[in-house]
Amino acid sequence: MSVARTMRVLQFGDSLLPVGSFSFSNALESAVQEQVVRDAATLSEFVLASTRRAATSDGTALLEAHRAARDADIERVVRADLAVFERKLSEETRTMTVRMGRKLAEVGTAAVTAPQLGRWLDLVRDGAAPGTFPVGLGVLFAELGSPEEDAFAVHQYGVAMTTLSAALRLMRIDHRQAQAILAAVDETAADDYAAVRRASLSDMASFAPMADILAAVHVRSHIRMFMN
Repeated sequence: MSVARTMRVLQFGDSLLPVGSFSFSNALESAVQEQVVRDAATLSEFVLASTRRAATSDGTALLEAHRAARDADIERVVRADLAVFERKLSEETRTMTVRMGRKLAEVGTAAVTAPQLGRWLDLVRDGAAPGTFPVGLGVLFAELGSPEEDAFAVHQYGVAMTTLSAALRLMRIDHRQAQAILAAVDETAADDYAAVRRASLSDMASFAPMADILAAVHVRSHIRMFMN
């Protein structure tokens, strides 16, 4: 693994990358309010379930987008983009993925030479593509010359860190506990990748009814710190 490749993973996997992830909690806010998540143990279960769900849904589209971008097939990229957007049941989760996706494309095209990412961003601005985050990440890493495993790892890390960052603001949990949970997620990432690496868009699945219920609860919450 080259130093440059490692640096790219660190740069675009950084939780401080300005794509707006700090505004979202991945339904954790409702989970805490409804006492589904109460402590470090239940938080760990919630984060692991969230990353598994992300792998079998958004992660599958990310891999498809990476391969499509590598083949310079923008129509295939758009199909993956639509597959992500159409599977988001909650308005808030749709808002999250397109807001972060567009920001990622804007940051990426400003930081590196990425003509396909720019072309995809033009389609997003024209309303011809939704602009979801996992698809943008797949396209970006393909243009950087990084393998799909890197893009998948950054995506899974991002899901976990978005949730854990929210947990630090919502719960009585410290950074050491958050890092322990993140380490547990790291241990599952390779298996999650192996489970979806041969999946197609039609195989995308995100069965997690409690998460969908919590997302619906959040829409009607009177007091909210996060946008989802």
